[in-house]
Amino acid sequence: MTTTALPESRFAVARQVADAVLFEGYVLYPYRASAAKNRLRWQFGVLVPPAWGAAHDEHSFQRTELVMEPRGAATLAVELRFLHAQRRTVEEARADGSFAAVPELHLPDRVLVPWDEGTEERVEMTVPVAELEEGEVTLPFVRPAREETEPVLDAAGREVGRLVRHTERADGVLRLRAEQLDVPYRAFKLTAVVENTSDWAPDADGADRDAALPRSLVAAHLLLALSAGSFLSMTDPPEWAKASVATCANRHTWPVLAGEPGSTDVVLSSPIILEDHPGIAPESIGAMYDATEIDEILALRTAALTDQEKREARGTDPRAAAVIDLADTMPPEVLERLHGAVRALREITGPGAPTPESFPERFDEDAVFRPDTPWWDPAHADPAGPARDRILIDGTSVGPGSRILLRPGLRRTDAQDLFLRGRTAQVEAVLHDVDGGVHLAVTVEGDPGADIRREQGRFLYFQPDEVAPLEDA
Repeated sequence: MTTTALPESRFAVARQVADAVLFEGYVLYPYRASAAKNRLRWQFGVLVPPAWGAAHDEHSFQRTELVMEPRGAATLAVELRFLHAQRRTVEEARADGSFAAVPELHLPDRVLVPWDEGTEERVEMTVPVAELEEGEVTLPFVRPAREETEPVLDAAGREVGRLVRHTERADGVLRLRAEQLDVPYRAFKLTAVVENTSDWAPDADGADRDAALPRSLVAAHLLLALSAGSFLSMTDPPEWAKASVATCANRHTWPVLAGEPGSTDVVLSSPIILEDHPGIAPESIGAMYDATEIDEILALRTAALTDQEKREARGTDPRAAAVIDLADTMPPEVLERLHGAVRALREITGPGAPTPESFPERFDEDAVFRPDTPWWDPAHADPAGPARDRILIDGTSVGPGSRILLRPGLRRTDAQDLFLRGRTAQVEAVLHDVDGGVHLAVTVEGDPGADIRREQGRFLYFQPDEVAPLEDA
């Protein structure tokens, strides 16, 4: 077993996604420590000390299991990545040369406040697959406690305060083993366990989560690579491996094929569920720490922050300061490319896509809709067909002018519709969509704005199984 680093060239694409996992939710818009959503930190992949986890129903380990097909004398490279939280306090310089802790330290360009920073940690190892066959390989690791100070200087170079960073000790272990499978090919079930082994426990008076976090492995995830061979997809394995894949038990993490599309030699095991070969959008301008948000919205809203809000964000964290600077200096042409991209059409519009001349004749030309009756026009109907302005509900004909009782069910996700349960309404129109669905346009009886809704054609819509017919007026 060696502890060499993984080759960067093989991990370039995977590491982009891994970085997004590592810093997902690190600091959220509006990027200030005072914002309510930035007060509850570290939500993904947090492996807490065992004593704390047992008492507060949080997990102290994660287990990855997947199937691999190594070739020859293959080696397995593993990289555990996580954030180690360090507590930053702010102290102001006094006239007598001493320092005192303060909630804020105002500088011309930023406002420094206490904050928990995250330092990136890596645990790396490379082990021959043959060694994993012989038994479990274990790599314990320790990140010691430490304290650092950083002077804060004003424009004239005078020391006006300092930042004190305190980091607690974090202990963990990485365990690996490989079990040969009873299948027609040389394949193994690989198990990789990451565990927090800290012996820290809260004192008799108890301790809140903030006390456990500096001793935790935050946003923990694994990168794995085979020097020769391949990993199998957990969601789309070959037929011969489906039974073996089904026996894999992943806990608090999920492995996906990573790297370039089509490659199978790299895996990212993430506490955030991803699909195989995830990637960062090429239009993305950089890390904004809200990976589930839209870069365009974040950039616009960040640029719209007040100068005071930007000073607070810059003093919260260097990464937050970088986001502010990014939004402030973004050229219009870069912002414009964030407006949207259509990727689903590339397969049929790229090189080699079929031309119109190569399409087979599928329709009778006389049956194709004409521009004066487009296919999306709900009023378009076969004139030879039956009248469609009335439908049968519970054996009663319902159409424009019919009175109905509204009874939306639990499948309705709109609370505004559920509030109308038990109210009576009048049917204004019966509409049929292109998929064959039927919708009733209604106005609620007693609604003072019903006449305006009729004039504007703005109705409420329900499906036939969500109403009961009443006697027509």
